[in-house]
Amino acid sequence: MVTNRMRNVAFLSTYPPRECGLATFTQDLVRELDRVGLLSSPKVLAVSDQKYDYSDRVITEIEQYDRKSYIKAADAVNKSDIELLVIEHEYGIFGGEWGEYIIDFIENLHIPFVTTLHTVLPSPLAKQREILQMLGEKSARIVTMAKNTRPVLENVYGIDASKIEVIHHGVPYRIVEKREKLKEKHGFSGLNVISTFGLLSPGKGIEYGIEAVAKVVKEHKDVIYLILGQTHPNIIKKSGEEYREKLVALADKLGVNEHVRFINKYLTKDEIINYLQMSDIYMTPYLGKDQAVSGTLAYAVGYGRVIISTPYSYAKEMLSDGRGLLAEFCDSDSLAEHIKYVLKNPDAKREMEKRTLSLGKTMMWSNVAKQYAELFIDTLEEEKIEDSVVG
Repeated sequence: MVTNRMRNVAFLSTYPPRECGLATFTQDLVRELDRVGLLSSPKVLAVSDQKYDYSDRVITEIEQYDRKSYIKAADAVNKSDIELLVIEHEYGIFGGEWGEYIIDFIENLHIPFVTTLHTVLPSPLAKQREILQMLGEKSARIVTMAKNTRPVLENVYGIDASKIEVIHHGVPYRIVEKREKLKEKHGFSGLNVISTFGLLSPGKGIEYGIEAVAKVVKEHKDVIYLILGQTHPNIIKKSGEEYREKLVALADKLGVNEHVRFINKYLTKDEIINYLQMSDIYMTPYLGKDQAVSGTLAYAVGYGRVIISTPYSYAKEMLSDGRGLLAEFCDSDSLAEHIKYVLKNPDAKREMEKRTLSLGKTMMWSNVAKQYAELFIDTLEEEKIEDSVVG
């Protein structure tokens, strides 16, 4: 890495106060990049689905569903002093069929860009493949957050292996109180706390988590299952709180109301970390086997929790080497057996926590942001060399 001046980098993403995992991710990353100090303070081009009161960090807004807005934004970047753009790519963020308006943006962009992929589908629809292939072809680098996606990017999307970088999903560092102290504060003293957090949607498979807890409490009365987070805004638009109401009704039907608690709010990072810290088990009973990355699972790894999960691709990667337990998909018996194993084997629980924390320490934002900063600078240096050779 050869440079002696600060470089101007901007991110194209959603951004707070929009309530969205991608927005939180980008905010965490740009703030940490400020601390790393290898770049000028990064700016943001924010994708908006309504009016938001953004901070000064946001220099341009793109109206999500307005195609012309993407072209205007690319022109604005071309005329600015931004040297490198970072596209945070996720489905459902950009306008058009499967977010195809992002293609209008990159076709009008005249500076190098890096794309960070938050979802990598191994069996995409034709339009999904086309968009990712185009991003892969035109990006200077492609960042993915899991090793398991490398072969998919190469074989399914035809992306050049030399462009692909693997950088972990970042986790915010906090000094937190001990588990028992936090349990006491929240009224959970003497209980084994199981938790799941994130925006609620039917793909999360929470019904199997509730059924599993109903089976566990027959032997272990000291269990409480915390379902943390509000319903996904897109789900609310389509079907209101229908999914949450079904889950509440299920807990009622199974007679486990006192063992299942819904915390229906958009959680701050500090709240998420406190709930994780007091959890004995973190559970992700997700239904989609191809999920390449999960920010919620990354947080749980970061804080060294025992994780019980269905074997979607990111969970298989994160929980290898004895870092957690994998249950069958759509199988509450399998989840329940794993929960009981952890509750009955405190030594095995401690060992899993230790192994998970060892990986989790490498995923803190301070480490991750440094890797991103070096990648951005290296990319700019390479582009400069290529330009001089062509020139």
